[in-house]
Amino acid sequence: MSDNAKWYVVHTYSGYENTVAASIMKAAENRRMQDRILDVNIPMETVVERTDAGEKEIERKVFPGYVLVKMVLTDESWHLVRNCRGCTGFVGSDGKPVPLTEQEILDMGVERREISVGFQVGDTVKIIDGLLEGFLGTVDELYPERDSVRLIVSMFGRETPIDLTLDQVEPVKED
Repeated sequence: MSDNAKWYVVHTYSGYENTVAASIMKAAENRRMQDRILDVNIPMETVVERTDAGEKEIERKVFPGYVLVKMVLTDESWHLVRNCRGCTGFVGSDGKPVPLTEQEILDMGVERREISVGFQVGDTVKIIDGLLEGFLGTVDELYPERDSVRLIVSMFGRETPIDLTLDQVEPVKED
């Protein structure tokens, strides 16, 4: 059932984010719904604040008044979250929660994907998707955090740099 879990945004009273997050997790535990409510997240950022006393780093909420909940949406899980003290409802249209997209989740840094790349700078790779499918290229630059790679591909007797996503290339297997 947890494979169907998606991230939803819950609106809270200002300053109640931590209370709502703790209440949701405690209620899920009490009602044995950990298989439906998997995680609660309050996106935070570290900022440097300058005062008369000098600089200090503080943690600040990225989205004040909002809590992210990873859950399998059922009537029971909806009621559990919706009825927590300090929660004013889900973000969505007509009272229906709308899940966040994969890209939104990655952009907010809520979940990190572990990317293992089977090649490094200087290796020869084969392009397996896109206009240049079947071409070979040499890895010039590698950006796993941005899911991209820059290749040098020889076309028409000239070396041309191209940018691709990591899933568009695969290492060439040496026999």
